[in-house]
Amino acid sequence: MRFCKREIEKYRYFAKMAFAGAVCLLMCAGCGEKQTQDKAVNIAYFPNITHSQALMIKNEGTLEKALGDDVKVNWTSFNAGPDEVTALFSGDIDIGYIGPIPAISANVKSKGDVVVVSGCSDGGMMLLASPDSGIENVSDLAGKNVAVPQIGNTQHLVFLDLLAENDLATTEAGGNVTVTATANAYILQLMQNGEIDAACVPEPWAETLINECGAKVICDENEVWSKGSYPVAVVVARKEFMEENPDIVNKFLKVHEETTDYLNGNAKEAMTAINEEIELATDKSIAVDILEASLEHITFNSDINADTVNAFSEICVREGFTAESPYEGFLKLQ
Repeated sequence: MRFCKREIEKYRYFAKMAFAGAVCLLMCAGCGEKQTQDKAVNIAYFPNITHSQALMIKNEGTLEKALGDDVKVNWTSFNAGPDEVTALFSGDIDIGYIGPIPAISANVKSKGDVVVVSGCSDGGMMLLASPDSGIENVSDLAGKNVAVPQIGNTQHLVFLDLLAENDLATTEAGGNVTVTATANAYILQLMQNGEIDAACVPEPWAETLINECGAKVICDENEVWSKGSYPVAVVVARKEFMEENPDIVNKFLKVHEETTDYLNGNAKEAMTAINEEIELATDKSIAVDILEASLEHITFNSDINADTVNAFSEICVREGFTAESPYEGFLKLQ
């Protein structure tokens, strides 16, 4: 069967049109997929039991279920507050679990753009002494070397306030108490080697020092500051993200509050999920007995005691860690 030249050209024309149409369909499908993928929420957390809500939500995928397929949830683990604050400032993080002191710093430095949207956990912090240090109370810290996880973090600021209450000061402030800042895992090693006399640390590291070093409790979670009524972790968010995505933020807060309620009644049942996420982020899980004992010193709370946050702010200004108090609307609780 032969075709004339005009018919051949016609077939070529229709074939080209069909190919172009198929390409357009593929491009449109790709655009639709990209739009869906572009809608995302980026959440920061620490692989720490004081951030247990984040660990449980991530482990069980409850936020993904609440938001549905239209929103992608990205989780990022951090080891220190300042790194998370930097990510908030750059817009790489939208919502973050973080200590109250870095949260205050972030609010001041961002001129009010980073705000606290929920509480997370209270207590869970202790002042401990090496069994051979001769320390029996805070007054005995004179001339001693005390470790904290980081300069300017929550434990450090609480420790400075504890010193002031007992008429003591650090060597930097003209006193005779040396402060050594190092990661929690290294604090354990330093105490084991006899290189520090005491430490002010959060759980589960307080319980770890007791278990592994025979450390003595000088101030437990209720004695170290404000009778235990202080946040050790909060949830922050960027105002810009909140204004552009109120539905995402509201659904997140609902899941966070439901998880908080569950943890307060079922902490032991939640330990497996919490430990799985800690091991996933750090390549090391926590011994079950240490984890169980640590959880007894923490209260999970979606509310915040505003008075203690104001007190934290005053310490930050007094110690020179922030130039001023947080901006109005810093506590933007639902």
